[in-house]
Amino acid sequence: MSELAVWLSIPVLIVEAALGVLVGYLLLLTVAALFARRATDRPPEPKHRFAILIPAHDEERLLPETLASLVALDYPKALYDVHVVADNCTDRTAEIARSAGVHVYERFNTELVGKGHALNWLMEQIRGAGGQGAREQGSGGAGEQGSKARRMMLSQYDAIVIFDADTIVSPGFLRVMDAWLTRGENAVQGYYAVRDPTRSWGVALRYAALAVLHYLRPLGRSVLGGTTGFKGNGLCLRADLARRFAWSGSLTEDIQYHMELVLAGERVAFAPDAVLEAEMPGTLHGARTQNVRWERGRLQMIRAYVPQLLRAAFRQRRFVPFDAAMEQLIPPTAVLTALIGACTLAGVVLGLWGHWTVAGVGLALLAGEAIYLIVGLLLVRAPVRVWLALVYAPIFLIWKVGLYLRVLAGRERQGWVRTQR
Repeated sequence: MSELAVWLSIPVLIVEAALGVLVGYLLLLTVAALFARRATDRPPEPKHRFAILIPAHDEERLLPETLASLVALDYPKALYDVHVVADNCTDRTAEIARSAGVHVYERFNTELVGKGHALNWLMEQIRGAGGQGAREQGSGGAGEQGSKARRMMLSQYDAIVIFDADTIVSPGFLRVMDAWLTRGENAVQGYYAVRDPTRSWGVALRYAALAVLHYLRPLGRSVLGGTTGFKGNGLCLRADLARRFAWSGSLTEDIQYHMELVLAGERVAFAPDAVLEAEMPGTLHGARTQNVRWERGRLQMIRAYVPQLLRAAFRQRRFVPFDAAMEQLIPPTAVLTALIGACTLAGVVLGLWGHWTVAGVGLALLAGEAIYLIVGLLLVRAPVRVWLALVYAPIFLIWKVGLYLRVLAGRERQGWVRTQR
């Protein structure tokens, strides 16, 4: 029986070896993050002019707070403009944005649906190219005179910044981005955190997940010379770079945009003190459509871009495309934990036959994951209630793995759907 246990352990050890590569990479990023600088030296006088773009679909409830946080930015008002696209809205989103005195554009297109299409269309309106169904109000007015004003404004922008319409932006956000652009960076991602993490255990667990995904990993990459990637919210691009690359209509347009930048030789820097917070669904039911979109889109990106990135990494001997590929190959934390847990459980069964190697390797991998999560929560100074919410992690793990398996099996085929909040 002991000999049979040895033979049965071989395939499990092979799986554990693959998981060990992923966990080892996470631990490398964890150690590197401990040596990263988390404060940006800001020039005394800001000099870059920003166009802030906000795609909004039926966001009348949350948009006012987003716009209020942008009014409160610690940045010269003459050096930034806010442009809101009310995309296929059926509520008062456009009216609310208009009353705030920002540039408002209304888009109606039921065929090209999603954030990527809305951003491309908005960029065209700011360029002054016009567009069917466009209605713009604010400084510059409408019609031909407004188009000329917008065309002049676009030529003066140094960079664009993209926020979701449910986001609270820290006052120093643009000052930090101005500093990074002054350093010569072309693309920068801020720290995209979760608003009000103590609202429910589901939100608290999302806060924990994003602490490692949106803070620890980018922080480690900033030390190793990797690329942060775009997180869909709080990203900054030089205007000339934004004009070169269009947004796709994919489910994860931010990941695809990042992949295209990396293949073109660019990288994305991380600004840990440029903080933004967005509201997350308070229940697992509310988070379902968002998670399905993320996982379906990520699997599409793996198939389409990871082979290209790995080829570029080895042919060009560049770390950035390798790093971008590794980020996509690492499954969600819940799925990674479930795989390691399954291997460990198999190891315990094999141990009853006298072969404990598999169980020992599994426990070591679980310990590595625990270190990764604990350090991430310490780095972001997570509230006590977030730590306490970890007792619900098994429930979230079962839910996430079930959803992930449905996506892998092709049973979740929905397109872009607005996240319930």
